[in-house]
Amino acid sequence: MNDLSKGQTAPPTALQTPAPAETVAHAPAHAPAHAETNQMPVPDFNALSQNLARLVEQGGKVAAAYFKPLEDGRTNSDVAEHVEDAVKTLGHVAEHWLSDPSRAMEAQTKISGDMLELWSRTLRKMSGEETTPVRAPDPGDKRFADPEWAKNPVYDFLAQAYMITTDWANDLVARADTLDPMEREKALFYIRQIAGAISPSNFLATNPELLRTTLEQSGENLVRGMQMFAEDIEAGHGQLKIRQSDPSKFVLGRDMAATPGKVIFRNDLMELIQYAPSTESVYKRPLLICPPWINKFYVLDLNPEKSFIRWCVAQGLTVFVISWVNPDERHASKSFEDYMREGIFAALENIEKATGEKHVSAIGYCVGGTLLAIATAYMAAIGDDRIDSVTFLTTQVDFSDAGELKLFVDQVRIKAIEEKMKETGYLEGSKMATAFNMLRPNELIWSYVVNNYLKGKEPMPFDLLVWNSDSTRMPAANHSFYLRNCYLENNLTQGRLDFGGQRLDLKKITIPVYHLAAKEDHIAPARSVYTGAAYFGGDVRYVLAGSGHIAGVVNPAAKPKYQYWSGPPLAGSFDDWLEEATETPGTWWNDWIGWLTAQAPERVPPREPGGGKLTPLCDAPGDYVRVKA
Repeated sequence: MNDLSKGQTAPPTALQTPAPAETVAHAPAHAPAHAETNQMPVPDFNALSQNLARLVEQGGKVAAAYFKPLEDGRTNSDVAEHVEDAVKTLGHVAEHWLSDPSRAMEAQTKISGDMLELWSRTLRKMSGEETTPVRAPDPGDKRFADPEWAKNPVYDFLAQAYMITTDWANDLVARADTLDPMEREKALFYIRQIAGAISPSNFLATNPELLRTTLEQSGENLVRGMQMFAEDIEAGHGQLKIRQSDPSKFVLGRDMAATPGKVIFRNDLMELIQYAPSTESVYKRPLLICPPWINKFYVLDLNPEKSFIRWCVAQGLTVFVISWVNPDERHASKSFEDYMREGIFAALENIEKATGEKHVSAIGYCVGGTLLAIATAYMAAIGDDRIDSVTFLTTQVDFSDAGELKLFVDQVRIKAIEEKMKETGYLEGSKMATAFNMLRPNELIWSYVVNNYLKGKEPMPFDLLVWNSDSTRMPAANHSFYLRNCYLENNLTQGRLDFGGQRLDLKKITIPVYHLAAKEDHIAPARSVYTGAAYFGGDVRYVLAGSGHIAGVVNPAAKPKYQYWSGPPLAGSFDDWLEEATETPGTWWNDWIGWLTAQAPERVPPREPGGGKLTPLCDAPGDYVRVKA
């Protein structure tokens, strides 16, 4: 769920924080004015030598943090698994091109010609001649934003050679027509990982900004970076857990997840939160929000300005939210059906106790939406009509075109995951976090490696990234069901899903459906959401938000950043729908509240949490959300 790519993250440009005096030797107070002379600064060699010694010391701490888990017989990472699959996949690409001498010559001629042309233009540039790039980095590529990349012939050569090689590798994969579509997507994924890792911007000697910073600070930045590197490996118990933000500035219940409310019910799987009313009257029909368990619910309640939950309360809705447990070995056997019965169904029962209302509107977000779709289909099969309308936020019900996450799912991978989960009863939250980060390695991995460990800067405090790093585990039974029945076999829309003793059919869901997709979503691609929306049996309002999986949803009404598209009923292809859709500035929130309240406009006096029938257990955001993975 946690795709924080384009339009969703702030670049790591925080002011550097000074390291403790006992840890590093300080650089000169005044660095040379190198910018005007286009020359690298001269370091303080005494400070540099001291900092190199400190760097070695910090390197020892890194090694200790890395090898500590091995003493307990634990492995540090799943890198070997990815390397083996990458070698196999890219080997098939190489086999395609090398099996035919003419194809091999074509591939070699292409890159050789571009590199020779680059070398020729670089020589001319070094002699003072104006030249045009063979392949300059894209204007929006922040890795090469420093002016030296374009001005200095050496750095210009490195950047262009990197771009030429990356384009060449991607082109080889795209034109390898002996690969099946899934293998081609996997090959492109691995090319992206390799290209992200070998970028010259990631290395001290080949990045002018890093080299300049290191000379200015006499290596102090590297010592600070190595300190953070050691701390992050220790925090990840032998694996690198890259810090993406400074969490010290955010406290749950104060700065985040601060909308007033009470936990009115708790069981093994969830806490049910009812939020306090803020209007003189409220809509009679309550709202239940079912968030994903892959992340914690408070992405919908980040702060008062961004909070979808607080905004819903301010519109006069009586809002209930499920806060899922962060599971451990005790929850290993909790199944997808348990999440329906002990999650959604238990919530419905207690909403009726608290409000007297049997019928609700429901929202499901991401995998929480997939659960809600399955639950609603089951309810339709048995004649349970307690949900009157349903909203899906960036939710897939059809997984035939499920995007890049599908690259992680095949029989071999699932079996390996299941064997791993047998050891503990759950999937570690770090595994999912790594998978999401690998979808956008430049933005979510390497930008932070450079900023944190080479520039020695603490990342900026940013609530969305603090939430993103607050990982959750997945129970073994639940996660295995989801991977197999959704991503691998796509059983729900194909009419093959037997669940709770019923064969499910989405066509039996005839209540109103609001289906929100996000245009740049890489977790639940808009095209995939559109395909799934056509399987429901009633009226479906499909809306396309700007941006991605998170920012497309969390687009506050007071300060919207993105637009949305709405349009004709579902018919034809996604491209046909988009061509006829109307673009509207601002957030989809306003469109949705009009759709929802028109269905049940009756209002009643405001309801306090528990309604006098359920005794509140604690203040929102509750206890389960505070459990760390």
